[in-house]
Amino acid sequence: MPSPLTTHPDSAPPAGRFTALESLLADRHTCRAFRPDPVPHATIEQILRVAQLTPSWCNTQPWQLHVTAEPDATDRFRKALLDYASSAAPESDIPFPAAYTGVFRDRRKECGAALYTAVGVPRGDHAGSLRQMLRNFELFDAPHVAIVTTESDLGPYGAVDCGLYLTSFLLAAQSLGVATAPQAALATYSPFIREWFDIPAERQVVAGISFGYSDEDHAANSFRTTRADLGSVVHWH
Repeated sequence: MPSPLTTHPDSAPPAGRFTALESLLADRHTCRAFRPDPVPHATIEQILRVAQLTPSWCNTQPWQLHVTAEPDATDRFRKALLDYASSAAPESDIPFPAAYTGVFRDRRKECGAALYTAVGVPRGDHAGSLRQMLRNFELFDAPHVAIVTTESDLGPYGAVDCGLYLTSFLLAAQSLGVATAPQAALATYSPFIREWFDIPAERQVVAGISFGYSDEDHAANSFRTTRADLGSVVHWH
């Protein structure tokens, strides 16, 4: 018997499903200022259950998460991570981009300029830029953080699968009114994170997700990034 979610190619798709997905993607943004209110544990589990439906290469499901369930646990990690990141050299499990060139550099600069303009950091204010960068390691004051790891033996495809998982987590959270900040920046201190959460050596830190409820009045949440048009990313054959 076919799944009730299966739609025949000649039949109309379920009403509203595409619109709902489009709305979740359009409304989601990286939250850079959170309220202190914790997310109910049942809601966090809802997000995790939906994210667990993520497809993966050969169904390996390589992701494992370390989640701070209580704000006190988040605060201890936040303080220790900020202290460490303020003085230690970065060291990641997965290589970061060697360079940003061309359009990729332009998009990165556009995003950074929009953020700094929103929070009032003028061009050339290196101290202000540093303060804003360190906000990553304060988790933007989020009451929770999830650390996403992959199995090192699975190589790049394990990390790719974790990227799919991140998207599922972000959209599930958005559907429940929970704001998120996916943060590759946390992975720049992988050895510290591994020791703090007692993560086995064979697990690589892919990224973190700070999450909670958005402080809508904060300037850091007042801008949105743009997306390239289809003509610049799609090649028809």
